[in-house]
Amino acid sequence: MGAKTGGAALIERIEWPLAIVVILLAALGLFNLRNASLNSPASFHLAQAVWYMVGVGAITLVTLIHTRFFQRWAYVGFGAVVLLLVAVALFGTELNGSKRWLNFGAFLVQPSELLKLAVIVVTARYFNDRNKEGSYSLRELVAPTAIVLSGVFWVFNQPDLGTSLVILAIFGTMVLFEGVRWQSVVALAVAGVIALPFGYAFGLKEYQRDRVISFMNLDADTHGQSWQVRQSMIAFGSGRVWGKGHEEGTQIQKGFVPEHENDFIAANWGEERGFVGMLLLLGLYFAFIAAALNVSRKARDRYGVLVGVGVAALFFWHTVVNLGMVTGMLPVVGLTLPMLSYGGSSLLTMMVAIGLLFNVSFHRPSYG
Repeated sequence: MGAKTGGAALIERIEWPLAIVVILLAALGLFNLRNASLNSPASFHLAQAVWYMVGVGAITLVTLIHTRFFQRWAYVGFGAVVLLLVAVALFGTELNGSKRWLNFGAFLVQPSELLKLAVIVVTARYFNDRNKEGSYSLRELVAPTAIVLSGVFWVFNQPDLGTSLVILAIFGTMVLFEGVRWQSVVALAVAGVIALPFGYAFGLKEYQRDRVISFMNLDADTHGQSWQVRQSMIAFGSGRVWGKGHEEGTQIQKGFVPEHENDFIAANWGEERGFVGMLLLLGLYFAFIAAALNVSRKARDRYGVLVGVGVAALFFWHTVVNLGMVTGMLPVVGLTLPMLSYGGSSLLTMMVAIGLLFNVSFHRPSYG
């Protein structure tokens, strides 16, 4: 039989396990958001559906552009995102004490979300160009670390501690995957432990230190900093094994959990669907990360391998930190739950990241 051509060939090049997991996560996210916003004046799930349609367009566009385009323009793209972050510092819109957005009239854009993607692409390009065999020393990592920090600096000063940390975690994961000498890892760990108290005292804003104190002692300020986490934990606990049932999440419906459409969206799912539902949700995230790593495994060059690892790290760290903070196991740092939290910037970031995975998979035959 001859090789498939036209539409059949294109369909065959789609990474179907990844596509199916993405569709399931999107459907679950919209369904959960609809229930979480039953008593809200705004129809968050309908607005999110529009963002999903925009996201599908973004995935399609990113998939069809050749992989070499992203490689070739990685540094230029990263520099453009840093310039946007500088523009935020100079002309940005301030909400709730943070200046994170550029106002384009009809909508707000959060360039710090773009930095997550830019770091994945530029780090993949950097290590692909080096093509080094063996582990890296600390001195060899100074250059890529300085590149990434030139963007993270602006995000940290917005202030946005959660996004800063998750970007560093993504970069760290990709570096560890490339290979770092164990002496360097030990030196970094010791330096981190020594720097921790100084970072807490001089690097964090007062409200960020309050969140850490609240995390260490949830009973210290039950009607203040601890309120949201305590109510979220009650929602999870009241869901028990099977959950309270469809539209029966009283903690959420009666408004005890603020931000339940955004960062604390998992509380609604946990209250309605219980422990079993949370296992299902974790299973979907696990399946997504496995599919991303499978794309990485089958990539034809180092760039594609590292992009797959970077996107898997993006979803992994967002999921772990978000679920950790809504269950009281980590301090609240304002990170969304991938594909479930309401918000255009966050959702589009995740969809473009998914597009990068499809891109690596889709153009794999052209590297043969």
